[in-house]
Amino acid sequence: MSERPPGGGADGGTQRVLREVEAMNWSQQVVLVTGGTGSFGRKFVEIMLREYQPQKLIVFSRDELKQHEMRASGLDHSSLRYFIGDVRDLSRLERAFSGVTMVVHAAALKQVPACEYNPFEAIQTNIMGGRNVIDAAINQGVKRVLALSTDKAVNPINLYGATKLCAEKMFVQANAYSGGRDPRFACARYGNVVGSRGSVIPVFAEQRQRGKVTVTDPRMTRFWITLEQGVRLVIRGLEQMHGGEIFVPKLPSMKLLEIAEAIAPECEVEYVGIRPGEKLHEVLVSEDEARHTLELDDMYVIQPAHPWWKRENWTHARPLPEGFRYASDTNPRWLTTEELYALIDCSPALAAKPRLVEARRALA
Repeated sequence: MSERPPGGGADGGTQRVLREVEAMNWSQQVVLVTGGTGSFGRKFVEIMLREYQPQKLIVFSRDELKQHEMRASGLDHSSLRYFIGDVRDLSRLERAFSGVTMVVHAAALKQVPACEYNPFEAIQTNIMGGRNVIDAAINQGVKRVLALSTDKAVNPINLYGATKLCAEKMFVQANAYSGGRDPRFACARYGNVVGSRGSVIPVFAEQRQRGKVTVTDPRMTRFWITLEQGVRLVIRGLEQMHGGEIFVPKLPSMKLLEIAEAIAPECEVEYVGIRPGEKLHEVLVSEDEARHTLELDDMYVIQPAHPWWKRENWTHARPLPEGFRYASDTNPRWLTTEELYALIDCSPALAAKPRLVEARRALA
């Protein structure tokens, strides 16, 4: 793996990033993913084993049953290790991080209502657990750490979003704790995941059987991404990070009402109102963040507003115009129904559901 890239002039920006990507030899990396039995973790492990073949790949999670089910499903490679532990336990993290070079931090409490009802638990896992990951990574000499975040961390109105905002701030500033040495820390922030546990799409598929689907508000919009797209963003972030960035992919938007109509076209729609802690629309890059955000063809890079950040980093990217804001309701890219079905087909768990198959055929 390459050393921390030096500051350079604008003439070498793109070449420096390309050299850094080429220098990443995954076969020499020991990779650990926290929350590794979740939707993201499973897809990350699948892609890592199939395409990157790291020296060792460690699944860190607290649920022994999910680890058993994951192993029984075929994810039982000779380089794969299953490690039971909780991110709330610093000593267990330090034991797990021994010899690890790359960490993907995906463990979190994610359900908005559950976090609202159990605020202390959300803080213990999402904030204090994040601090433990940072401390363990520094103490054990990990090279790179990338934490998953969410659009709900931008201008948060619920506790889940607030905890993820705190986590983002911690992982960005963790680069000051590690100084000019490894580990480097960064974040990946994206929207709703098609096919993840708790996604609204399988909920609509199940409600279709009863002839009625529930929608909070007909105006509500969300950003959408597949699990595979999220995994590939994280891998790219690990390869290209200087330390301190928040990587934001360019994603399509879609109204929840349009998703309900696509999944259950013949069903009655009942409007139930916006739940506590929900927004009508989500934001991935706020207007204030846009002042220090750079644009690439397929993603945005939010730079840290700290004196240790080298402005020579990412010199090949473009600054954003004044007043820019990346929100799901003003997004120039919108999902069509056909594209939504293509996303569902990318998710084996969803594509295998008979009701979704019926919905796709009905629309065709």
